[in-house]
Amino acid sequence: MTARDAGGEPVGRRFREFTDRLAEIGTAGLGAAAPPRERDLPVRPPAPGGVAVPPPEAPERPAGGRGRGERRRARGGEPMNVPPAEFTSYYGRPILKAPVWKWDIAAYLFTGGLAAGSALMAAGAQLTGRPALRRAGRIGALGAVGASTYFLVNDLGRPSRFHHMLRVAKPTSPMSVGTWILAAFGPAAGVAAVSELAPVLPERGVLGLGRRLLPPVGAAAGLAAAATAPALATYTAVLLADTAVPSWHEAYPELPFVFGGSALASGAGLGLLAAPVDQAGPARRLAVAGAAVELAAARRVEHRLGLLSEPYRTGSAGRLLRTGRNLTALGVVGALLGRRSRLASAVSGAVLLGASVATRFGIFHGGVASARDPRYTVVPQRERLAQAGDDRPR
Repeated sequence: MTARDAGGEPVGRRFREFTDRLAEIGTAGLGAAAPPRERDLPVRPPAPGGVAVPPPEAPERPAGGRGRGERRRARGGEPMNVPPAEFTSYYGRPILKAPVWKWDIAAYLFTGGLAAGSALMAAGAQLTGRPALRRAGRIGALGAVGASTYFLVNDLGRPSRFHHMLRVAKPTSPMSVGTWILAAFGPAAGVAAVSELAPVLPERGVLGLGRRLLPPVGAAAGLAAAATAPALATYTAVLLADTAVPSWHEAYPELPFVFGGSALASGAGLGLLAAPVDQAGPARRLAVAGAAVELAAARRVEHRLGLLSEPYRTGSAGRLLRTGRNLTALGVVGALLGRRSRLASAVSGAVLLGASVATRFGIFHGGVASARDPRYTVVPQRERLAQAGDDRPR
């Protein structure tokens, strides 16, 4: 049995009339004609026999009529817009945990490259008969690799941790491979540097034997150090790119070239600073080659990565990389124009060393900045997902 109100009319019918009346009020404001109500429709007279003929049904609303949002706008309200997304994370924490490395790792990146570049320059000087340039390269390589070891151990916290890393060799771990590269390069660079003391040893006795043996042993050690120098110069780039830090990981094709070119330029800078001008020819050529590789790769890093290139162009990282780029160009120009001036060569060498420092610290700070901002993690992921959806066969 159908429920009825006090007037005897069905409640459901009264409710439908109420909702239709609300629709009339909404459309009346726009001057639109309201659909007729059931009680306003003409009622046919009863047929013979006393059975009332039901009134015709109200015309249905045409397809594509007003939806809920359109009725809201018809009442004078503004359309509701979704506010732009803010790239935040739970409790204000970043999506990625930023690297805990401090300035000592950025310094480690520089000293490792300097050691590699110096060893390569020393080997070239050895093969071309330039003793002063060879001596500067060998001593510089030993000093730089010693500083690298200090910075690495300082980051590890205890010297025993470096020793423990030598217990295993894991080819899939850049840190493990880098530890073994450092362990192979250091002794070779040390023997090559010690051999430079041969001329000051006496000619007789046990020390005289050392004076005769050190030069050939040092020559072999210098070539061995030069053989491992390219790996030492670039493995730190692989180490950074192997992390989840967005701007490091996405720049994996270019970072080894940036670090390798910077290593060559810094080694050349040391040669220009320490060697006389008549022996500094290989250092100048090495500076030109290293600067060309570094500047070309760094430009790709700053423009190829799209949004992930932004941390390398803004903030402290952007300032450091621009400084490094300008100093590199200035140092190369000074090395070429001041080839006959001892002072100009020394200043150019110091400028190239400063450029390498700025480049390594700029790359380091750019990666850290990209890990702290969730935008550099979320937006590239969404773009990759959208591209994967577009490429999916239909």
